Amino acid sequence: MEVVVFDLVPYAEHVEHLKQDDGELPWPLAKRYFDPAVAVRTYAEHLDAWEELDRLGYDGVGFNEHHTSPYGLMNSPNLLAASAAQRTKRLKLHIYANLLPLHDPIRLAEELAMLDCLSNGRIVAGFGRGIPREHAVFGVPMAESRPRFEEAAEIIRGLWTEEVFSFEGKFWSCHDVAIWPRPVQQPHPPIWVPVTSSKETIEWAARNNVSITPGVEHPGLRADVLRHYTDCLHEHGRERTAEHVHLSMSPYVADSKQQAIDEAGPYLRYFNQTLFSHGNITEHDLQRKAGYVSDSSLDYVRPENLPAAQRARADYRNLTLDDIVERAQQWPWGTADEVTQRIIEHADATGAGRVLVNLNRGAMPQELFLSQIRRFAKEVLPALQAHDVQVRQ
Repeated sequence: MEVVVFDLVPYAEHVEHLKQDDGELPWPLAKRYFDPAVAVRTYAEHLDAWEELDRLGYDGVGFNEHHTSPYGLMNSPNLLAASAAQRTKRLKLHIYANLLPLHDPIRLAEELAMLDCLSNGRIVAGFGRGIPREHAVFGVPMAESRPRFEEAAEIIRGLWTEEVFSFEGKFWSCHDVAIWPRPVQQPHPPIWVPVTSSKETIEWAARNNVSITPGVEHPGLRADVLRHYTDCLHEHGRERTAEHVHLSMSPYVADSKQQAIDEAGPYLRYFNQTLFSHGNITEHDLQRKAGYVSDSSLDYVRPENLPAAQRARADYRNLTLDDIVERAQQWPWGTADEVTQRIIEHADATGAGRVLVNLNRGAMPQELFLSQIRRFAKEVLPALQAHDVQVRQ
């Protein structure tokens, strides 16, 4: 099993003191609240941490694209990848993901090809749609999000693989284009797509033989996503392999369950109560009304798992330390043996050949983040990397 550390690169100073009477951060969060010195420190600390990942033998680092929020300062994941490519030697750089509806696909194809050359073939290319907030920021109608995504993905793949490529689309077109440079990895870098629950994304991934990362930790909903994905792969004559699924988890290694709760709990609560989906709509019904998701996007989900798929904002904002204490009994929090066992159990249950571990949820201090990276590497990482996941169709 491969182990990738997923890093949101959150703004290094906590900002809960800025919340309004409704419990939300202001939107938009104006310039006066931003401290450039904190941003400089944020990037320096996280790139230092990624160098440590490389030194300690992790398989990769994952990072994504979001905009206009202290939730994460990874506005351009490609810039982060370029920096990391020069500071690491073997670490795979999982871009999770460039938001295709928001950017020119020719430019993205070129930048990712450049990055694959700069890193000597270490890029994993994630394709994402972006959240509703970002469509508003970039002025892209939400109803156009999915067709833009699919069109851009087709263009990028064509530019990577065809000798000379032409495409006439609704949103973008190109005629007799041959990009230079081309990717090191042939026919192109591995592609993956984040999935929360939308049926259309699952079906697109299966149709195009693209790996998925079910971005949900609810076991029932995750099982529904994987069942539908597997069925769709079968419809296209494919079997699901360990390479098709990347499992997302947020472990924490400590001397005991209580120590894990004491150390990681406050940062998880800050993430949920303050950072998560700042300025965004998370609820499925609101996203449907805005045209971001279809009326039928959840019709494959079993009734008992619909609440998890509907992503009520209150489920995140109302999280208390008592909730964390209760839920942590089932989480990969605690001793190294428990963390290892729980991750392997989930990997075996899902047939995931790669696990994305978030070791810094909630803008932890750098010394705590590095301590967790080192402890996980020493006490958990070897057993995970030695584990051979078997896929049950």
